[in-house]
Amino acid sequence: MATERSRTTPVARVLQVCLHLLVAGLLALAVARAAFADRGGDPAAVAAAATAMGAAYAVGPRLAAVRRSHRAAALWLTLLGVTWAGVLIATQDGVWLAFPLYFLELHLLGRRSGPVAVGLTAVAAIVAWSWHQHSFSFAASIGPALGAAVATATVLGYQALYRESEERRRLIDELTAARADLAAAHHTAGVLAERERLAREIHDTLAQSLSSIQLLLRAAQRALPERTETAAGYVEQARQAAQDNLDEARRFVRALTPAALDGDSLAVALERLCATTTAQSGLPVKLHLSGDPVRLPVAQEVALLRIAQSALGNAVRHAKSSRAEVTLSYMEGEVALDVVDDGAGFDPAVVAGRTGGDGGFGLPSMRARARALGGTFTVESAPGEGTAVAVQLPIGPGTPGSPGAHEAHGAPGAPAAPGTGAAS
Repeated sequence: MATERSRTTPVARVLQVCLHLLVAGLLALAVARAAFADRGGDPAAVAAAATAMGAAYAVGPRLAAVRRSHRAAALWLTLLGVTWAGVLIATQDGVWLAFPLYFLELHLLGRRSGPVAVGLTAVAAIVAWSWHQHSFSFAASIGPALGAAVATATVLGYQALYRESEERRRLIDELTAARADLAAAHHTAGVLAERERLAREIHDTLAQSLSSIQLLLRAAQRALPERTETAAGYVEQARQAAQDNLDEARRFVRALTPAALDGDSLAVALERLCATTTAQSGLPVKLHLSGDPVRLPVAQEVALLRIAQSALGNAVRHAKSSRAEVTLSYMEGEVALDVVDDGAGFDPAVVAGRTGGDGGFGLPSMRARARALGGTFTVESAPGEGTAVAVQLPIGPGTPGSPGAHEAHGAPGAPAAPGTGAAS
């Protein structure tokens, strides 16, 4: 009989039915032997005792208290034992009922009280058998004792297996929950990483281009109405920048390679960037190439192009520079990009403490791009001495996703290096 202290399994339910059938069968057999075989005692007495025990047994499974409480189970087993004693007195066949009683006692009374009750039941069966036989023999005691041992081993073994099964079930539930939490964490991390990537892309493309358009339109506004031709040139440049920005936005939405890199090398894309920056802002920008160019992975070319766009955008917007230079160097095992200008400069230690916000995303974005590809990122600047931005990326298999980039900031008083001015 299952209790509410443990979950009922299909196997346990089958055992319950088998136990009920065993008790009913043994009671019926005792009554039949007494009535027809003339070997089981007075038929009327046996039938009355069997009926009483059967009624007591039938009550137990229907009582919720028996399934919930050890005390209620012990009271019911005591009542069942008294009625069983009546069967033992009426017929020696009542000894057979000791075997199903062993299982009930072990299951309902637990690991401590159950074996004690089983021992008492075995003793009662041996005594009853000897009383009916009018003599005691060692052979007669083997049956009840052996049955008690088998029942105890069976029930305790089943309970051990059940506990192990429940422990495994609990561990599987925990593992399932942990996998669900891990999947959720990975999803969250992916969402955050994608948000950061989108923020970098928007800043280095759409935001920089919109800033250029704004500068061109302001210049056109200042030229009107006296210099209409000059204003028209600025408007045309703004229109072209808007068209380029639209193309970039469309490709950005489709998650394709930057338009500037379509079919062209990184050097060509940088040269076009320098020319466009000069045409739109009036800031002279020169490109220098060093070493033998090699085709880089798309991720590295995109990162270097975006860093150059961001650095030149800073030079135009903040540095008040008179010139800027971009140097792309191919070396053994790495590629380096340097963007310098002779602008107003800034204190890297102050800018390093700024995160996000308007005018404070450019340098963190560049650092993040270099870090994601296992490269190094360096900023050297000082107020009034210009700024230099340098990034080095390793060339070789497995470079994307390698250990994080290192950062270095030049201290004020470092050798003058033209740079990107205030960080954006």
